[in-house]
Amino acid sequence: MEGFRRRFPRRCLSVRALLYATLCRKYGGIEGLTHEVLEPPPLRPGTVRVAVEAAGVSFANTVVIAGKHQNTPTLPFVPGTELSGTVIEIADDAKGLRVGERVIASVPSGAFATEIVADPFDLYPIPANLDAFEAVALPTLYGTTLAALRWRARLAPGQVLLVHGAAGGVGLAAVDLGRALGARVIAVAGSDAKLSACAQYGAWQLIDHRTEDVRARVLEATGGRGADVVYDPVGGKAFETSLRCTAPEGTILVIGFASGEIPTAPLNHLLVKNLTVSGFYWGFHLGIGRDNGDVAVRAAARSLIGDLVQWAAQGRIKPKIWQVFPHREIRAALRAVLEREVIGKVALSMQR
Repeated sequence: MEGFRRRFPRRCLSVRALLYATLCRKYGGIEGLTHEVLEPPPLRPGTVRVAVEAAGVSFANTVVIAGKHQNTPTLPFVPGTELSGTVIEIADDAKGLRVGERVIASVPSGAFATEIVADPFDLYPIPANLDAFEAVALPTLYGTTLAALRWRARLAPGQVLLVHGAAGGVGLAAVDLGRALGARVIAVAGSDAKLSACAQYGAWQLIDHRTEDVRARVLEATGGRGADVVYDPVGGKAFETSLRCTAPEGTILVIGFASGEIPTAPLNHLLVKNLTVSGFYWGFHLGIGRDNGDVAVRAAARSLIGDLVQWAAQGRIKPKIWQVFPHREIRAALRAVLEREVIGKVALSMQR
C-alpha cells in the first residue's frame, strides 16, 4: 500500500485496469447473467472509485434480475447493492473520504463488479478490525432491521420480539439486533439447523413452523399476551398468524414477502387490538429511487449505520456469513438463496 502511495497522487491509488463484472442484459432468470470484461466507468464529478472486495447476495437481487423490483435499473446493468472495499480514487471535488480508506456501501446497483464509482454519501468508513464479508451485511440487512425496530416499533428492553424467517439474512439480523437491544426474541424457522443458529444468536424461544402451531407457542411463551413486536420478512400465512398472536397495541413490521404471497389485513383485527401494521422500505431512507432523497432522512440513515459499524467492531453484533462464493460462481450463490438453503448471509469474493 505504501508503495502505491509513493508512486501515485494522494487522490489516486490505482492504475486504470479492466473491470470484471456480472451483467444482466435481459430480464429473467439468473441463468441469463453474463460475466464480462468491461472498461471501468469514468470518475464523475463529486464521486469516488472503490475497489470491491466483497459483495452481498440476496433474494432482492433475483427480483431485480427478473425485472420485477420497484427500482429495477435500465438494461443492461450490473446487479448487486451491497459491498465492502477500498477507496482507490477520488474526484477533485469529492469530500469526506481518503484514498486507502475501507468502506461499506448500499447502492442502487453495480456491486457485482471489481470496481464501482459511487457518491461518497453512500459510503460508510469501517475500521481495520471489521471483517470485509461480515461488514457487507451491515448497510442493508442490519440497516433495515435496526431502523425498523428503532424508528417504527420503538422496541424496548424486555419486550417480546417475534421474528419470522429467523434464520435468513434479514431474519437472523433481527434476532441478533433484538438480543442486542434487550428484547426477548422468539425465532420462527423451518429446520433444526436454522433453529440452532437462532439459539446461538440469543433467541429466547424457538418455534419450528413445520411441526408446531406458531400462534399457540407464542401465546404459551408470553402467558397469553402475545408478542409486542413482530418482524415479518415472509408475508403470506406468517402474517396471518401474526395478527392472532400480537399483543394489544403491538406492532407488526412488514419487511418483505419471501413466501411469494402478499397478504391482506382484516381491519377488525387491527381495530379490536389497537394494532399497528407498519411497512418499512429501507431504500426510502437511503434515497434509492427518489432522486437521491431528502438530505435529513439520508443523514439519519448514515448515523444509524455508524452505530451498526461501531457495534460490529465492538462485537456487540456479529453478522453470520453462511458461505463466500468466488465472483464467477454468482449463479450458484443466487441459486442457494432461491433454494432457501442459506442461514445468515451469502457473499461474493470479488478478488480475481
